[in-house]
Order: sequence, then C-alpha cells, then structure tokens
Amino acid sequence: MHNERAGLLWVLAGFCTLSIGDAIVKGMPGMWPAAAMVATRYVVGTMLLGALLASREGLGALALPKAKLQWLRGIAISFSAIGMFMAVWIMPLAEATTIAFTQPMITAILGMLFLKERAHASTWIATLIAFVGVVIVLRPNFEAVGWGALLPLLGAAGMAVTIIANRAVHGSASVLAMQYYMSVTAMLFLFFAVLAGHFSGFEPFEMHWPHWSVVARCAFIGVSASFAQWFIYMGTAKAGAGTVAPMTYGQLLMAITLGAIFYSEFPDLVALLGAAIIIGAGLYLWWDKRQRPGAPA
Repeated sequence: MHNERAGLLWVLAGFCTLSIGDAIVKGMPGMWPAAAMVATRYVVGTMLLGALLASREGLGALALPKAKLQWLRGIAISFSAIGMFMAVWIMPLAEATTIAFTQPMITAILGMLFLKERAHASTWIATLIAFVGVVIVLRPNFEAVGWGALLPLLGAAGMAVTIIANRAVHGSASVLAMQYYMSVTAMLFLFFAVLAGHFSGFEPFEMHWPHWSVVARCAFIGVSASFAQWFIYMGTAKAGAGTVAPMTYGQLLMAITLGAIFYSEFPDLVALLGAAIIIGAGLYLWWDKRQRPGAPA
C-alpha cells in the first residue's frame, strides 16, 4: 500500500511538472520557431540522459540506434512536442491540454490496427464519447483560431504513435537506453526540421539568434521534462502502469491552475463540459482495461 501511494504521488508530480513546461512555452509565442525550441529541449535532455547512460553502461551505449522503430519514436515525439508548443501559443492552456487527452483513444485504435490488439467495444465507445468532448471544446476555438485548433490533436497523435512504437520495441534495451534513443533521434530529426523551416521562406519558421532568456527557458523545459519523465517512470515502477494511469489528469488540473494564475485564462462551462466528457472517456477506457487481465496498460 505504501509503494502504491508513493507511486501515485511520483506520477502526479511528473505530470504536473510537464504542465509547468507548457505554461513556460505559452509565454514565448513568436520569440523563436517552435522546432528550434523543441530541439533545444531535446539537446538538453539528450546530454543529461547520455551522461547517465554512459556512466552506467559505458560509452558504447551512446551509439545511435539502428532499428527503424527507434527512429520512429523520436520523430513521433518531435511532432507531438511541436504540435503542443504551437497549440498553447494560440489556445488557452487548459483547452489545448484537454484536447491532447484524446491520446489514450488514439493509442487504442492504433494498437488494433498495427499491433493486432483485440478490438473491444469499449474502445469504440470511449472514442465516440471523446470525439463528442473534442467537438465541444473545439467549436469556440475554431471560430477564434481556425484550423490551428487541431494542433493539440497533432500532439495527441504523435504521442500515441510514440506509445505504440514503445510497445513494439519493449525489452530491446534498458529503460535508460530507451529514453536516450528517443531523445537523441528526436534531437537529430529536429535539427533537419529547423533547417527545412528556415529555408522554407515562411517567416515564422526562419531562424534567428534569440534573446538569451529564450534559450535559457527552453533549456529549463528540457531539464524539467527529463525530471518529469523520470518521476513518471519511478511512480510506474512502484505502483504499476494500470494503477497510476488516472494521475495523468493531474496535468489538466495544473494546466487550469497555471493558465488562471499567469494568463488570466478561466475555462468557461462549455470547455469544462468538454473536458469532463474527454476525461470520462479516458477513465472508462482505463477501467475497462483493468477488468481484462493481460490488456496493455
């Protein structure tokens, strides 16, 4: 019981820490291209993870992965981060985070398509319920920012692909090495994304030397995100993935709090209704999987 309680607190701390990073990002719209900010985050994360990995498994462990799925993990998490960075720039923090919580439903569908996981009625029910919630949250945002309101779905889809790839390569290396592989491949992909954006001719993607505080904040986000992932890993190891899954929604509560304190963003009743529907769908899917022994957490 003590380990389970400690695990829940570790995971809650991890997801709340992720929201802190999102809140910092929200305060930097237009200061630097999103890909450059995300790349800086993963440069810092790769340095930290690489140092830890080398100290535990030797310098040889720092070699780039050869498996294509390892590169897919890095590319998918890059798209997820870019989508969320851009989403919080144009949308209220809480609403962008809410829409991103469609990830469990997207993951379940991808698992059926690519990992041949059994198609349960609960998956389709949860997906339809979540879709209703997304429509409710998106409607006012579509009127305000247009198609940009779909950026949180890009973030959710990228994370879902990452999770599916994680399942496919599970056990092929140590947990620390797997974290390093994802970080280093994301970093390298983002370098090319930054260059492509710079030469695209699209002004918001053009690179320039930013104010030192922008780089410092991106570096802080990289450090905090690395700690957040470590907190989540520690909590999951103590209590189990199935037990700690609902703690994910602590990220939304933190996003609402930070948005209100620092950006005077207060979700209206429509947004809260949509959030409740999406969270309800996710909790229903989690509960259903808990009733099925052997189901992926």
